[in-house]
This record gives sequence, structure tokens and C-alpha cells, in this order.
Amino acid sequence: MNDRILLSPPDTGPAEEEAVLRALRGGWVAPLGPEVDAFEEEIAAYTGRKHAVALSSGTAALHLGLLNFGVGPGDVVVTATMTFAATANAIIYTGAEPVFVDCDETGNIDVDLLDEAVSDLQAQGRRIAAIVPVDLLGKVANYERITEIAGRAGAPVLSDAAESLGAWRNGRPAGSFGDASILSFNGNKVMTTSGGGMLLTDDADVATRTRYLATQARQPVLHYEHTEVGYNYRLSNILAAIGRAQLGRLDDMIERRRHTRLRYREMVAALPGVQMFGAPDGSDGGPTRDNYWLTSVLIDPDAAGWSASTLAARLNEGGIEARPLWKPMHLQPVYEGRRSYSNGTSERLHSSGLSLPSGSVMTAAQLDHVIQTIQEVTEALHRATPDVSAPLSATAPPTSSPDTR
Repeated sequence: MNDRILLSPPDTGPAEEEAVLRALRGGWVAPLGPEVDAFEEEIAAYTGRKHAVALSSGTAALHLGLLNFGVGPGDVVVTATMTFAATANAIIYTGAEPVFVDCDETGNIDVDLLDEAVSDLQAQGRRIAAIVPVDLLGKVANYERITEIAGRAGAPVLSDAAESLGAWRNGRPAGSFGDASILSFNGNKVMTTSGGGMLLTDDADVATRTRYLATQARQPVLHYEHTEVGYNYRLSNILAAIGRAQLGRLDDMIERRRHTRLRYREMVAALPGVQMFGAPDGSDGGPTRDNYWLTSVLIDPDAAGWSASTLAARLNEGGIEARPLWKPMHLQPVYEGRRSYSNGTSERLHSSGLSLPSGSVMTAAQLDHVIQTIQEVTEALHRATPDVSAPLSATAPPTSSPDTR
């Protein structure tokens, strides 16, 4: 049994077990079924959307969302550089060109830089087929400005809310922004279906076409007839049952993560050169709050006397998973040479940021152990005056779940 304290492992129990048995006993084992239908209705209600389509992953939702917008070869899609690879990969699937825009201090897309990027691309005569903002680590992006910029460009907005289900911005829930939005239920998210995702929309035609494309674009005839290429992207009925159980527990899981955030905040207050990442976190109960998916800190090596990579290495050696913030897409080898609008913020956040164990399944004793270990390690680092530029090990330790949409 893995005794490491993981970053964000799945939180499942009797409710999920009962849901799986219910689905099995109902006879619907393959994709589609009554659990899928109910899960879609419940997610739509939770996010304030008219329609939700359950899919095999958040990546599938991104892909089909872009196809619904008519994205294809020769187009450009503007997106955040501070994200997981799935966001950019889905753009490549369509044959379009991703254009990466840097972030502000929250980690979400810098709207002034986005405005500049859109203006430049328009001046060059490029068709901006879509804008794909990302809600980083559960914090909802500035959709008020994003929507205004997109409107001037005539580009639809596909909100990548893979990390933000349960968060709010100005009284609106994550997933309710944009012409369409996507969710991820991967095993490392606040709630999971093991693997899965969802496309959310208020447009009935988009929902209908998404279901059609996700079921191999099969025509409604008795034999198998296909007039265009489709995809095998629908969610299993059994996994949807797990999702329904998880959704019923979502607010409680978020509250447990919020408590963890507050404990880390107390710890950080006593550590020179260390600060909490991102704001606001909504712990004051205001109308804008994140879902506390991952609690992360920023470390100034000059003020702290040690670096984020040094602390991460020490924690991982001690059985505590800690990871840097996302490596920006414009720095990824696979996207080398792609157009980007950079202000240096994402690179700085990647080098100075560190995500700490944040899961709702973490016990009080485990949290105490993590905090005590961080305090002991940082005190030892101060005494040892280490090389603050020491890199992380090239081989990552076991994780709670692949970092995936």
C-alpha cells in the first residue's frame, strides 16, 4: 500500500460503492444509460447551464467543443500558456494553430496581453476561430474582459474549466462562462469519475451535435451508417454513477480542502520569502472563490534562502508529494517555435511555485505531518544555506494520478 501523502488522490467511499452497484444491477454497463442521463442533468443544474454532455475525458470535451465552433486547418486558436498540455493538444487535433498568451499574478490569462494578441492577429488577417481561457488550479478567469475582447474579434469562447468545478466568480459558477465550457473528472480533480469529462452549453444544437460526434457520428438508421468521421468519446454508465455520488459530496470535499488551505496560510505567515499563490481564494465567503483544488505557494529564493525546487526535492524524499506549477506551453519542446505573447510571469511562477498536498481525503494527522515536515525542512535549509538553484530530480516520484484532463 502506498503510504506517500499524495497531492490530490481520489476521495471515494460507501456512496460511490453503492452507486457502482446500482449501475451494475441496472444492466447498463456500456457507455450511455440512465446514470449518464441523470449525471448530465445534475451537472447542468449545478453549473447553471441548459445542457451538459458526458464524455470520456476533458480532452474529448475540448476537442468536440472546438469542432462545434468550426475550428480547422488554417485557423488560429488563442489560449493560455499556463495550462496542462491537453488544452493545446486539443487545438492541434483540429488542425488549427495554437497561439499562447501569458498569465497575470493569479496564473490565469493576462487579459491585457490577450487583447494585444487578438489585435495583432486580426491586423495580420488571421481568422481567430476561438479563444480558450483556462481556470488555473480552480480559480475562474476574468471572463468579463475575455468575453468583451472575444466579441470584438468575433470569436467564440470555450472555457477550459477542467480544474475549477465548484468555484465561483462574481456570483456565477465555474462552467457557466463562455459560449461553451468543459469539465474534467480525472482522478486527481476535486471530484472524479475515474476518467471522464463534460461539455457544457446553452445551445441545444451544440449539445446534439456533440452527442452525435461522440458516438462515432452514427446516423439514426438500423444499420451502421456514417457520413462523416466521428469519435468514441461517450462516458460509461458506471463511471457516470460514480460522478453522481461525487457530485452529491462535492461541497463537503471543497470545504475540507478549504480547511487545508487555511492551515497552510497560517504556516506560510511564519516563513520568510514564502507567500500563498493566487488571489482571491474565497476563504472569506465572498462571491468570488476558488475550489481549493490545489494549494500552492510561491518562494522567493533570495528572501527565503532556499528554492522551490530544493523544498520539493526534500519533501518528495520524505514521502510527501509536491510539484511545481505547470510548465508553460510555449516552453514545452513539442510546441517549440509556436507563436506566443509572453510577459515572463508564467516562467517565474513555474520556477518559484510549488503545489502541496491538498486532497479532501488527507487526514488531520497527515496534514499536521506535512506542515511539521515543511517547517523542519525549511529550518534545516536555513542552517545549511544550500544552493538555491538546485534542480528537481529528473525522475519524478509516484503520483496520485496522471496530470491529465
